[in-house]
Amino acid sequence: MTGQVPLTESQQLAGRRVIVTGGATGIGAAAVQVLLAAGAQVHATYHRSPPPDELQSADWHQCDLREPDLVSSTFAAASEKMGGLDVLLHVAGLWQTSRPETVTPDELDFLWATNFKATVFTNQAAYHLMVDTGGSIVNLGSSEGVSGSPISALYASTKAAVHAWTRSSARAWGSHNITVNTVAPIMETRSTGWLHDYLGPEASAKFNESLKDRFAIGDKFGDPVDDLGPLLVFLSGTGARFITGQLLAVNGGLLMVGA
Repeated sequence: MTGQVPLTESQQLAGRRVIVTGGATGIGAAAVQVLLAAGAQVHATYHRSPPPDELQSADWHQCDLREPDLVSSTFAAASEKMGGLDVLLHVAGLWQTSRPETVTPDELDFLWATNFKATVFTNQAAYHLMVDTGGSIVNLGSSEGVSGSPISALYASTKAAVHAWTRSSARAWGSHNITVNTVAPIMETRSTGWLHDYLGPEASAKFNESLKDRFAIGDKFGDPVDDLGPLLVFLSGTGARFITGQLLAVNGGLLMVGA
């Protein structure tokens, strides 16, 4: 978690009630940071990694998002304490390496539950809390869910499913004034370190070098606070009420979708 949050110290989300999943690390922790700085009331979930000390002003809930009953009870408790729910930022998920020819049934079941089923369960729980008042749901997608990936085929497939779920939910729930969007960021997080471990130092260096010419802005992964944070704040506010069913890529132009 890095960055100085210069664009969000405005209390522009004062009064907004938000749940962030996967808030203890990576993009989730950045989301909690920028939303708190923008004045939102934030409840966040974590599974195994404990929340960092600097984010203790959020309210924290330990929750396995693959368990629908636990998700429902956790979200209901958070909503009751906040007096309602305006925004869900569903960030929790896992990037893993996998080649199409070697995916095992256990790997398929695990990542499908972690990345897709958890999206369904959290979105449904948020819907039931927002159905009478409206709100915003933002899911975490991936550019690999658009382009595919030979080294993370299963992850890319689960994220493609998240994209389709987002569009379907947006169409179904728009009549209740609930927007559903997906962001697809390429940020510097722990998963980029896993890629280094998977490829090895030489191949990883070549891969990172090859990326430099593919970014339209800059030549490296983005910062989750400074580059993604402002969009998350915007999508969490009332100004985004007419945006739904969209895949919003935040990746320096590495992959351009919807242009």
